[in-house]
Amino acid sequence: MSTETHVFPRVRRGGVLLGSTLATILSVGGAQAAGEPPDPVFDKTSYGDMNFPEEFPDGTSISITQWSHFVPRYDEWFENYAEAWGEANNVDVTVNFINIAEVPSTLSASISAGEGATLFEMNAPPTSFIEGLKPLEDVNKAAQAEFGERSGTCERSSYLPSQDIWYGFCHGWVPDPGDYRRSLWKDAGYPEGPESYDDLLKGGKKIFEKTGTPVALGMSPEIDSEFYARALIWSFGGSIQDEEGNVTFDSPEVLEAVKYQKKLFDNAMTPEVFAWNAASNNQTFIAGQASYIQNSISFYRSAQEDSPEVAADTGFRPGLKGPRGDKKMPAHVWFIHTMPEYVTDEDKIAAAKKFMLDLENNYASASYYSKFYNFPAFSSQVPQLFGDDSWLDDDPWGAEPPDKLKLLQTAEDWTAWLGYPGYANPAISEVYQTNLVSSMMADVARGVKEPEEAVEDTAEEIRAIFEKWRKRGYVGDG
Repeated sequence: MSTETHVFPRVRRGGVLLGSTLATILSVGGAQAAGEPPDPVFDKTSYGDMNFPEEFPDGTSISITQWSHFVPRYDEWFENYAEAWGEANNVDVTVNFINIAEVPSTLSASISAGEGATLFEMNAPPTSFIEGLKPLEDVNKAAQAEFGERSGTCERSSYLPSQDIWYGFCHGWVPDPGDYRRSLWKDAGYPEGPESYDDLLKGGKKIFEKTGTPVALGMSPEIDSEFYARALIWSFGGSIQDEEGNVTFDSPEVLEAVKYQKKLFDNAMTPEVFAWNAASNNQTFIAGQASYIQNSISFYRSAQEDSPEVAADTGFRPGLKGPRGDKKMPAHVWFIHTMPEYVTDEDKIAAAKKFMLDLENNYASASYYSKFYNFPAFSSQVPQLFGDDSWLDDDPWGAEPPDKLKLLQTAEDWTAWLGYPGYANPAISEVYQTNLVSSMMADVARGVKEPEEAVEDTAEEIRAIFEKWRKRGYVGDG
């Protein structure tokens, strides 16, 4: 297990951010371009109906377990931010960074043991752990009262209608665009890259036949493969469930998407995708060995440093249109704070809740130092990302051209979530965690099953999962 723990003991200074710590936050990684975020604010004592002390009692501590960010600069910033927050609020703060794949099992083990971190930052809706989590209705209501409208993908990934419970506080999310090699697609007759899945098939085949460079979309039991499979199904008009939590997987639209994936694999892909992990498509693209992938911009930030010629040749698409014009991509990950039931100390609980709300209040910094990987749950908190003359119009992190990432301003228009078009729920989470959809795609692509058989078998497995959770009252619209 890859872990890294940082303990930041508080230094009492009357609730005021220390000048030296503030300087550290703002200088992390060196000098920044003009238009950097405002200084963090830690002395706010009320959000909506929630009130907090100017300082917490001596001995107050919180611990946070979260995944190591895909943009390393963010973790550097967060370490300094957590230290400064602890100093300002008289709280000992411990941050434990772990591999993203280990977060669910770490939360599960902590709940079973009845001890562990105060807060866990999950990367997907933690609905399967809902019975071991504290409701966070007060935090979510306070945030909405303070910050206004919330992103739909964040609401539907932290609220469960059937139980009327906010099981987490989602402070941010990550757009998941399509990513293509501009030179390859221009030579194939698509100067702006593929706009539809039909383009992806025709252009991807042409590129593959001419250059041997494949379309690189995973079909293995890992996060990116699952997200691609869902993007394809949604854009073809299919879904796993409807808005009321009824299974809709065995539909003509899902079958059409599965048949398309078989054709795409046969004409423009290679078998490596059956054994990929979550980093494989990034690495393949940065190595110049892929014409198209579906991924967040973390790979691009890496390419800027490690493979600048590939970064310069990278273009982005806001998802691809299906045969009837539908265009939906998943959020790549979510940042969802959860608090296990075993946390019972009232000062610890209050401090953790203030930490969550303060982070959202300072989200311009979180977004900036993640190099715009993190998008806010509440767009009001990072107005610099939107509108004219935004950070995305003139990327301070060196994109060429400077507005290369501007399409992300519209990301919420084409972004869905794991339960789309309904809410995430424990059944949806189990389907996701067991990799049923990507495994089904692989079976068809390999010729192990015919598309009709694969869809029918997978739908049967999904129905059994849904029925199990429905009996327990965790599936439905409430």
